[in-house]
Amino acid sequence: MLAEIVITVLQLVSTFYLTVVLLRFLLQMARADFYNPITQFVVKATNPPLRPLRRIIPGWGGIDGASLVLAILIQGLVYLLILAALSNGFPAINPVTLLAWSVVTVLGLIVKIYFWSVLAIVIISWIAPGSPHPAIQLVGQLTEPVMRPVRSIMPSMGGLDLSPIIVFLLLNVISVVIEHMAQGVGLGNIGVGL
Repeated sequence: MLAEIVITVLQLVSTFYLTVVLLRFLLQMARADFYNPITQFVVKATNPPLRPLRRIIPGWGGIDGASLVLAILIQGLVYLLILAALSNGFPAINPVTLLAWSVVTVLGLIVKIYFWSVLAIVIISWIAPGSPHPAIQLVGQLTEPVMRPVRSIMPSMGGLDLSPIIVFLLLNVISVVIEHMAQGVGLGNIGVGL
């Protein structure tokens, strides 16, 4: 019972922090407003572990590789701690397997972030269109790189934006691929489904 409690708390805390780290990665890719208060929180929460990593892994072409590596390392550590809690000690595990589990889980979390962000934008567009709230502005900036290519392909529907439907479909397809990747690396169903 104690192991289950430890694992549950570990998963909740690590998922929250992983989401913050991945938001930093995704917001930098989207070139979101750095002065947004939420962005400032994300930067302050992730700076301590990222500063040393940035010395080793520099950014390249607007992609913050250090944030992505940090997310994968944190997820690997979480899996190692979960396995230790389940087996009452650190088991011998192949580092390549641990890395594969971590990469697949991080990819699944990125898909979830985009899924919920697009859903939030759709709902906000109905109940508070054009709101100046910093969170709404940030979610719009986060989803724009995903929505823009679909909008450019879709014909105009007289003010009706159907691009979120296409994005949801694509995210679901990617989610299925990630679930199959998880099974392929021996992780089973990691819950990346939407």
